[in-house]
Amino acid sequence: MNIDKHILSLEGPILVLGASGFIGANLFKMLLSKREDVYGVCRLEKGWRLEGVDSKNIIFTDVNDSVALKNLINTITPRTVFDFISYGAYSFEESHEIVYQTNFLSLTNIVTLLEEKGVSAYIHAGTSSEYGLNSKQPKEDSSLEPNSHYSSSKIAASYFLKYVGKTRNFPAINLRLYSVYGPLEDSSRLIPNILNNAKVKKFPPLVDPDISRDFIFIDDACEAFILAASKIHPELYGESFNIGTGSKTTIKDLALIVKKIYKIKEKPIFSNMSKRSWDLTEWYSDSKKAEKIFGWKSKTNLVDGLNLTFNWLSTLTKKDYISITKQNSSNKKRSISAIIACYKDEMAIPIMYQRLTKTFKEIKIDYEIIFVCDGSPHNDIDVIKKISKNDTRVIGVNHSRNFGSQMAFRSGMELSTKQAVVLLDGDLQDPPELIKDFVKKWLEGNDVVYGTRVKREMPFYWGFLYKAFYRILSSLSFIKIPLDAGDFSLLDKRVVSWILKCPERDLFMRGIRAFVGFNQVGVDYIRPARAFGNSTNSLFKNIGWAKMGILSFTNAPLNLMTIMGFATLILSIILILLFTSLKIFFPDIAPKGATTIMLLVLSFGSINLFAISLVGEYIGKIILEVKQRPRVIRSEIIRSGVTTEL
Repeated sequence: MNIDKHILSLEGPILVLGASGFIGANLFKMLLSKREDVYGVCRLEKGWRLEGVDSKNIIFTDVNDSVALKNLINTITPRTVFDFISYGAYSFEESHEIVYQTNFLSLTNIVTLLEEKGVSAYIHAGTSSEYGLNSKQPKEDSSLEPNSHYSSSKIAASYFLKYVGKTRNFPAINLRLYSVYGPLEDSSRLIPNILNNAKVKKFPPLVDPDISRDFIFIDDACEAFILAASKIHPELYGESFNIGTGSKTTIKDLALIVKKIYKIKEKPIFSNMSKRSWDLTEWYSDSKKAEKIFGWKSKTNLVDGLNLTFNWLSTLTKKDYISITKQNSSNKKRSISAIIACYKDEMAIPIMYQRLTKTFKEIKIDYEIIFVCDGSPHNDIDVIKKISKNDTRVIGVNHSRNFGSQMAFRSGMELSTKQAVVLLDGDLQDPPELIKDFVKKWLEGNDVVYGTRVKREMPFYWGFLYKAFYRILSSLSFIKIPLDAGDFSLLDKRVVSWILKCPERDLFMRGIRAFVGFNQVGVDYIRPARAFGNSTNSLFKNIGWAKMGILSFTNAPLNLMTIMGFATLILSIILILLFTSLKIFFPDIAPKGATTIMLLVLSFGSINLFAISLVGEYIGKIILEVKQRPRVIRSEIIRSGVTTEL
C-alpha cells in the first residue's frame, strides 16, 4: 500500500490535536514529512517527542479553553482534523472532572466549531476501553459496558460522534484503538519498560500473567488514521472501527517472547496484587470492518515491532530515558507571542521587528510576532506583508477600521498561540529589549510583568498630568491598579485566557490586567519619545482615556454626586430657615434682588447638569455593552506573506 499517496490526497490544512502525545506525535511527523500544511496542537509545550520540529507548524492551545479553541479553528480553518486529545488512560490521571471535560465536553466544542467552518474529515482517536467489560473480541456493534470514568467518557464521545455523523452529516469517524506501542512511547508504559530492562537482561515487576492485550505497532495505527481520512464518505459518517491485530497476547506470552528474543536467562516475576480495575484477561479485537471498508490491516508482527521499538530505545541516553517519563514531564515556559498595536507606524515597524527578533534569539525562546494594523491610513499593512513573506513567525492582522489600541491588543491575544504574550505599542516607545527582564520575572513565577514608567521623555507638564491621573485612578478604583504602568507588559497564557473571557467592549487593558489578579510585578524603565512622527494622542484623547479608566473601575464619581446631593440638600434647608428667619426678624437685612436668586439657580443647576451628564456617561457604557456589537472586525490575516480575507 502506498500510504504517501493517501497522505497527499488529504484536504489541507491538516490539524493534529494532541500532537505532543505518543500517537499524535508519530502521525504528525509522518504527515509533516510529506507536506507542509500540517499543524500540531500542544497544550503548553511541544515536549521531547517534537524536538526538532519547526515551530511554525506547532500551535499551543488549551482545548478546554473555549475562547482559545475558537481562535485556533478560526485561524487555521482546517479541512482535515485528527483528534488525539485524551485524559485518563494513565493510572495517575485520576481526576474524573478533567476526564469528562477533556474527553467529552471539549470534543463537543471542537465539533461544533468545525461544523461552522466545514471540514472534509474529522478522525477521532477512540479506545478499546469503550467496550469495558465486554472486551473479548467485540465487533463494532457489540454492547458497550463501561468499567471506569475513562471508559464512560470515551463512550459518550463515540455516541456523540455517531449523532453528529448520522443526523447532522458531520464527517466524523471514531477509531477504537487497542494497545498501540512503538517509538516515542512513554517510558512508563509496559513495552518500553520491559525492553529497557531487556537491555540489561532483566525483567521489571509484571502484573497477572493471564491479563491479555492486543498489541498494535504505531506505524500501522497511524496508517489507519490516514486511510480513514482519505476514504471517508457520507455512509461512514459517525461510524466506529476497531483498530487492532485481532491477536490475543497475555503478559506471560509477551514476557516469554522478550526472553527468547533478547536471551534473558532470569525468569519473569508475576503478581496479581497489582491488578487494576480495568485489567481484563480477554482483551483483543475484531478488526474485520476496517479491513473491509478501508483495506486496512495490521502488517507488523509483534516480534518485528518489539525489535523496532528496542532499536529506538537503544538510541536514547539515560538522560533521554528519564526525560520521556510522562509523570516527570514539566510544563516549562518556552514561548512568547509579541503583539504590536500599529497605527501610522510604517517607519517604526521594520525596526520593531529587528529588535524583537534579536531579543527573542538572545534569550533563546520560541516566539511569534503579531502585528495588528488598526485601520492605519498609512502604509503599515504593506510593510507588515513584506516582513511576513520573509519570516513565517510574523503574522499580520488588518482591521476594517480603527478600533483603538486596546482592541488591537485583544485582537492579537485572540490569535496568539504561545505560552505568554507581550503587548507593545508600534511606535517604539516600548523598548523590546526590556522583554529580557520580563521573561526573568515570568520564569520566577510571576503571571503578569508590567513596565513601570519611572520617567517619560516628554514635556514636564504632560508627565505631571500622567502621574496625577494614575494616582487619582488608583485612589478611586475598587482594585489596585499599579502606578505609572501602561499597556507594555507580559501576560501568562492563563491570564490571557481570563482577560478574553471578560465581555466588555469599552476595554481598559491595564485595569482588566489588574482585575484578573494572579502574581504581578513591575519592571522600571524610562519611556522614550516616539521615534517617528507626532504622537497620535491629544488632549481630548487623553481625557477619553481618563474617562474610560475611571468609569470602568470606580463608582467614586457617582458616590461623590450622592454626597454633593445630600450636602446641597442640607445647605438648602439651612438657607431656607436662615432666609425665613431674617425676613421675619430682620426684614431690612434679608437678601434682596435677582442676583441672589440667579446665583442659587446657576449653582444648583450646574450641579444637576453635571450629575445628569455623569450618570449619562455610565448609561452610555451600559448601552455600548448591551448592543453586543463585534468588539473588532478583521478584514484580513497575513501569514507567510499570503493574505486571507475574512
